[in-house]
Amino acid sequence: MIAGIVMVAGGAAAGVFGSLLGLGGGILIVPLLTLGFGRPLREAVAISLVCVIVTSSAAAGAYLRGRVANLRLGTVLALFTTTGALAGALLAFVVPERALAGLFAALLVYVAFSMGRAGLGSGRAPATPVGRAASNSSGSPPAPEPATEPAGPLDGPDYRVRRVGPGGVASLGAGVMAALLGVGGGVINVPTMHLLMGVPLRVATATSNLMIGVTAVGSAIIYLLRGGIDPYIAGPTALGVFVGASVGARIAHRVDARLLRL
Repeated sequence: MIAGIVMVAGGAAAGVFGSLLGLGGGILIVPLLTLGFGRPLREAVAISLVCVIVTSSAAAGAYLRGRVANLRLGTVLALFTTTGALAGALLAFVVPERALAGLFAALLVYVAFSMGRAGLGSGRAPATPVGRAASNSSGSPPAPEPATEPAGPLDGPDYRVRRVGPGGVASLGAGVMAALLGVGGGVINVPTMHLLMGVPLRVATATSNLMIGVTAVGSAIIYLLRGGIDPYIAGPTALGVFVGASVGARIAHRVDARLLRL
């Protein structure tokens, strides 16, 4: 009984952070189940993928209603992440658990370094949004530019999506890591969209929440067929994740982007 309550509470906390950051919550659920409850890593990864699906389902609707997510960009990148997730789920039953644990630790270091580096540069002057010119030193508006670059099919209203090819390759790797480590892929997709492709952090977070559910479904099916999902653990954890993700998606617009990066 107590273990079930702790799983629900831990899932709720993971759901809040997962929906706020677009990470799916797996980055917290896997350590919770392995270190807190002594479950095997591969089983924790499988359960985490179920929770990632729940997180995406609970948060995606709110982000779509708020028109924050870039649906076209998410659809394109999801093709790469899902392909990688299918390959990663098959590899997960071949790679030793100690190697998986090392990959998980390395992934956490990568995310901390990449987002921390972006935070160090956050004091620079913000880039001028597309279609909006900056004022000159005298305070008067500058003369209009003679021509502007036309918006592409993946661009947002005030930003341009860059480096789609490298972003797709990174998303492919994100799918592999998602299936191997149960982190949903957002832990790579969010820095990729924000730092590499020039997507605002809030939009990258919302778009990642749309993608991670599709990615997790593809890999979770393979884990289910291999008997890697324990329903007695997945049930209460997923319940907590659903509640936390619903709350996180509704308060995301009130949280400052600098706090999200921290």
